Amino acid sequence: MQSPTLFESRRVAPETYTLPAYLPVPGAGILPVNAFLIHAAQPLLVDTGLAALKSDFMKRLSQLIDLEDLAWIWLTHTDPDHLGNLTDVLAAAPNARIVTTFLGMGKLGLQQIPTDRVYLLNPGQKLDLGDRTVTAIKPPSFDAPETTGLFDSKTRTLFSADCFGALMHQPAQTALEITPDALHEGLVAWSMVDAPWLAMVDAHAFDRALNTVHQLNAEMVLSSHLPPAPGMVDALLTHLRATRFATPANGPDQQAFEQIMAQIMVA
Repeated sequence: MQSPTLFESRRVAPETYTLPAYLPVPGAGILPVNAFLIHAAQPLLVDTGLAALKSDFMKRLSQLIDLEDLAWIWLTHTDPDHLGNLTDVLAAAPNARIVTTFLGMGKLGLQQIPTDRVYLLNPGQKLDLGDRTVTAIKPPSFDAPETTGLFDSKTRTLFSADCFGALMHQPAQTALEITPDALHEGLVAWSMVDAPWLAMVDAHAFDRALNTVHQLNAEMVLSSHLPPAPGMVDALLTHLRATRFATPANGPDQQAFEQIMAQIMVA
């Protein structure tokens, strides 16, 4: 896989759909980049995909929902792989408001997003979707301070933003298809790129954050950067706990990067 690729949308939990994509990471494999749609009474889109896949993403999203019915766009954070098609979704969904934090709104201000289309929600607060509530949570691992995941009380689904993401060798429909060793290696490797500060965090504070997730009793974990993980929350927490003992990643320098790109061109 040499370019971003969008896969078929599919149902991953009751009234919950994924729009899965994969991004090649030279020298490291591939990284899932997922958006999600909750078909609640007030439908909610979680993140807006990769800009490089705009045409296909908008087509797939429009097949899942009439965008005039979309009520909410939950931005887990404002990195480009999470708000890639935000402008197009906002234009096609005139009734939708963006859910983010005050800091997130500040960052969105750089893209001239009207403030009347933003709804501020802090970790611990709830959003009423008509037939359920979703609770904003701070995941135990993140790369941007405004990051806010969410927990759907009706389906017991945890949307964990970047947390529990993993570098992979090949696409998979669920994380159950990844061997435990490969999942451990990929999750630790991604975490050390995405949140290198985990190697410096206080053990007791980190355990408290992990326990908060454990107490949710989530039946499904939907990470932005991992295939859907049904019944795997304890395994994912175990892998994430191991990041405290890993070495933060620096990535290749220029010489190494040129060697990687040369190998890709030959392939």
